[in-house]
Amino acid sequence: MSSLRILFLGDVVGEPGRKAVIGQLARFREEEGVDFIIVNGENAAGGRGITPRITIDLLRAGAAVVTTGDHVWDQPEIVDYFPTEPRLLRPLNYPEGTPGGGSVVLETAKGKVGVLLVQGRSFIQPPLENPFLAAEVEVERLRAEGVNVIVCEIHAETTSEKIAMGRLLDGKASFVVGTHTHVQTADERIFPGGTGFLTDAGMCGPDESVLGRSVESVVWRFRTGLPTRFPVAKGPVRLCGAIVDVETETGKCISVRRVSELIEVEAPAAVPAAPQTL
Repeated sequence: MSSLRILFLGDVVGEPGRKAVIGQLARFREEEGVDFIIVNGENAAGGRGITPRITIDLLRAGAAVVTTGDHVWDQPEIVDYFPTEPRLLRPLNYPEGTPGGGSVVLETAKGKVGVLLVQGRSFIQPPLENPFLAAEVEVERLRAEGVNVIVCEIHAETTSEKIAMGRLLDGKASFVVGTHTHVQTADERIFPGGTGFLTDAGMCGPDESVLGRSVESVVWRFRTGLPTRFPVAKGPVRLCGAIVDVETETGKCISVRRVSELIEVEAPAAVPAAPQTL
């Protein structure tokens, strides 16, 4: 039985994350035999949102699909770009009429691959429609159209919401993966129905950081409670995600392996930090 290998990479943070991901995708294809790549790019533009140019760069580098999350609208120019690029996804559970789409089906040499993105509702803004109902309906629609290989990303704050989504879609989706917290979990597994799962893929951002941001700025904010900017950190990038193998005929996951690699990248241009005064 033939299989398809998927690489999923977690939230790309700023210029360091972009450079690391763009520079490594070809290597993953060659060394790991990856057939299909999904990248979450919602923090790729200076740590907040994504632009059309960055989307194009990620797609040209080898990403088949670029996903987003709660920061999807942070860069205003992305609104008009969404209708022109179906491979860029915003959460599926936005109200009807929202620009863009929350799922896409792409043809590959090994058959169709469906990707959908939903956003959770616990401790995350803005409040959207029920992601469980939206995901269930969309996965059933894709399966009815003959799509066997289906990846569902849930962009959510709580581990319980992400695990519940995996359990809901067990036997229906090939792989369910969480994003948003920027911290990779160590619970990769295959559920009884054949769905691969990872609670959070982690981030592709500076390793010496707090969730990709400058350590000093974030610590100062916690110590003082006062507002400040959180510039993207510098230095080597921790590239995190997962590689999954899926049977193309059944859509069942046959292996899940976490990815966590430290990548040296060219230092980005310096961004002056905001003054930290009382």
